Amino acid sequence: MASASSPSLLGRTSDETLVVATARGDRCAFTELYDRTSSRVLGLVRRILVDSAQSEEVAQEVFLAVWQEAAQFDPERGGAVSWLLLRARRRAIDRVRSAQSSHVRDLTVGTRDLDAPRDDVAEAAEVHLEHVRVCRAMGSLTCVQRQALELTYLRGQTQSEAAAEVGVPLGTMKSRTRDALIALRKLLGAEEGPAGPRGGSRVPG
Repeated sequence: MASASSPSLLGRTSDETLVVATARGDRCAFTELYDRTSSRVLGLVRRILVDSAQSEEVAQEVFLAVWQEAAQFDPERGGAVSWLLLRARRRAIDRVRSAQSSHVRDLTVGTRDLDAPRDDVAEAAEVHLEHVRVCRAMGSLTCVQRQALELTYLRGQTQSEAAAEVGVPLGTMKSRTRDALIALRKLLGAEEGPAGPRGGSRVPG
């Protein structure tokens, strides 16, 4: 029997089947799902955030989360597109709330009590360790994958701007960014050990 990732079948595969296949680590199914739905996800996020650069970043985060958490999708509870758009909406709203909370923290930084610095130290240490893990994983990416993430995430460029700077088509830059996110997740999962946060779910190489 042909798998859902067979090129001849992908075009006729439902969105729901693609999510289920993604949960099994099917990279081709994930790519097809991304190509079908990314414009709708980005459009929804952009309506909430307005800012194009942040919208593209959040949209990429949504699909990274989908790759990691596709097993949470239940076809009996609704369609794949609705599931995706709900996750996109929540993440975009979280970004708005995070920006608002950051602004409030900046305004009140001088009024914290004496216990707060100890909490700040613990939080800073956790953030630093995560930063070290990500930097180490970034160093293991290919040159083009690392470049794609550095341009779109670290420098905050849109994918169109990044593609123009590198001199490649927009579709190529989108593919590089998507592949880089998949590879980064695989590398970070390997550091967590064979069991991983989800009990050993394996990501394809």
